[in-house]
Amino acid sequence: MSIRITLATARRVLAQLSHDHRTVAMLILVPSLLLTLLWWMYKDTPRVFDGVGGLLVCLFPFLVMFLVTSITTLRERTSGTLERLLTMPLGKLDLLLGYALAFGLVALVQAGVAVTIAVTLLDLDLAGSVTTLLVIAVSDALLGVALGLFVSAFARTEFQAVQFMPLVVLPQFLLGGFLMPRYQMPGFLEALSDVLPLSYAIQAARSVTMTPDLTGDIVRDILVVLAVAGVALALGAATLRRRTA
Repeated sequence: MSIRITLATARRVLAQLSHDHRTVAMLILVPSLLLTLLWWMYKDTPRVFDGVGGLLVCLFPFLVMFLVTSITTLRERTSGTLERLLTMPLGKLDLLLGYALAFGLVALVQAGVAVTIAVTLLDLDLAGSVTTLLVIAVSDALLGVALGLFVSAFARTEFQAVQFMPLVVLPQFLLGGFLMPRYQMPGFLEALSDVLPLSYAIQAARSVTMTPDLTGDIVRDILVVLAVAGVALALGAATLRRRTA
């Protein structure tokens, strides 16, 4: 692993993104637009928006980053770009870390815009710190990046990459505690939710909306999300193929 090569890869990915205005707009604006739509729906019942707004500030970046990262990585492989890159002194881990760093910076901007708009323009009422919510949102986005990089190795077309969304993302959304408390789920489903990383992200975000202090449980949940992201990156490096057969 080379820090210089990793940074060079990140710069290349950011340069490519800067020329793709539609993707940049999707990455930066879509979470905020969805939050605004939700605020509009619950304009007459602000307590409802306060209850779910903080959770969705963290969930939307995860969804968007998973989708964009998986498709972008697959496109590099199907176009032959990845194969050409790996003929150079560039390791698979260097490549994936470069992608993670580039999209991580985008995630920071994305989450920063979403949190700022939610708190200032949409009057999202938080019991906890805005900074903590931002950290959770960025951690979720990094998790989406890492899982997107991992699953892209198993797809041959962009359509197949999109098909991983209901397989990887939606079960975590349904079982993560957003729709109902996890302790109210049937025993098997509750046990399953305990091994899903998004469950800890949702738990941390809900704690920030209800608890004024930064508790050890919140820190633990964030570390779990980041640890799973790290494992997904390592698995992605181990399974990454040079090209699509």
